[in-house]
Amino acid sequence: MKILHRIVPGLAAIALLLPGGLQARETPTDTRLANVVILATGGTIAGAGASAANSATYQAAKVPVDKLIAGVPELKDLANVRGEQVFQIASESFTNDHLLQLGKRVGELAKQGDVDGIVITHGTDTIEETAYFLNLVIHSDKPIVVVGSMRPGTAMSADGMLNLYNAVAVARSPEARGKGVLVAMNDEIHTGRDVSKMINIRTEAFKSPWGALGMVVEGKTYWFRQPAKRHTTASEFDIDRIGTLAPVEIAYGYGNLSDVAYRAFAQAGAKAIVHAGTGNGSVASQVVPALQELRGRGLHIIRSSRVTTGGFVIRNAEQPDDKYDWVVAHDLNPQKARILAAVALTQPRDAKDLQRIFWEY
Repeated sequence: MKILHRIVPGLAAIALLLPGGLQARETPTDTRLANVVILATGGTIAGAGASAANSATYQAAKVPVDKLIAGVPELKDLANVRGEQVFQIASESFTNDHLLQLGKRVGELAKQGDVDGIVITHGTDTIEETAYFLNLVIHSDKPIVVVGSMRPGTAMSADGMLNLYNAVAVARSPEARGKGVLVAMNDEIHTGRDVSKMINIRTEAFKSPWGALGMVVEGKTYWFRQPAKRHTTASEFDIDRIGTLAPVEIAYGYGNLSDVAYRAFAQAGAKAIVHAGTGNGSVASQVVPALQELRGRGLHIIRSSRVTTGGFVIRNAEQPDDKYDWVVAHDLNPQKARILAAVALTQPRDAKDLQRIFWEY
């Protein structure tokens, strides 16, 4: 028996020479494009400046999702793309209610059999908070990619078109499944848990202290590491069971710190306060008595660090956390510690269980 191989565009043809003549069997290759939904929420990627020279001064949240998609015609070569306008706001105005509304829509789409991946366009100011929130509460292994831009589409060297193209490339990639919620910016792929905005006027603004997961080059994804913390399908939190997020506030540490902000947050009804401390989440000696008092009244105290890259708070260092019944944020920055606490404290928890959550997520 002789086996002859012949390749034709779009088909895998195998000709078998058998007794009695030549027979050919052709098997179509899988050429189906993935179905990707783009949820637009506004931000700089939907922004416009007065002139091409305006890259830092502009109005955010001006361009609707249909025009964003039309502005990148190459998307049709990557996936079957459709868009929905969820919000049209600058991301500094995102509230807990916005997070919940967006999360519930993402959760609904992720359950649909005709949706293979989801892209969320978002302002960069709070993109890391939204990505981490979704990473905690969406129970799906489908790729969910949050993307923004540092320059409006009207600017010279605008980055939004390529960022959106890359985000769709990640969302349609089978290799992106199971990696949690991702952020695609500046050709890099980051886990939503780690990534943060490190500078506000350059396109390479987003970095992860432990490194990117991968990168995108000409529509192809390349991967170098896996997320280590619990997320999405392995999470104990579920967007379908969350009605409201717990009120959690952040108080910033600095020289000459007073307890005024902490007491004001407590009086306003906070269930937890994230202390954005200096260095290793340090707490000024003059503030410690107030935090002990607030913990005694049932309010959780969470020590984080204001260090911009790789702030890592060690338990029982700087402060006797076991003695005071406080929680440390591990390597989460203050804004992400707020998100995790707001999700976790939708149920009553003691400090020991809350600390477990910070270690695991």
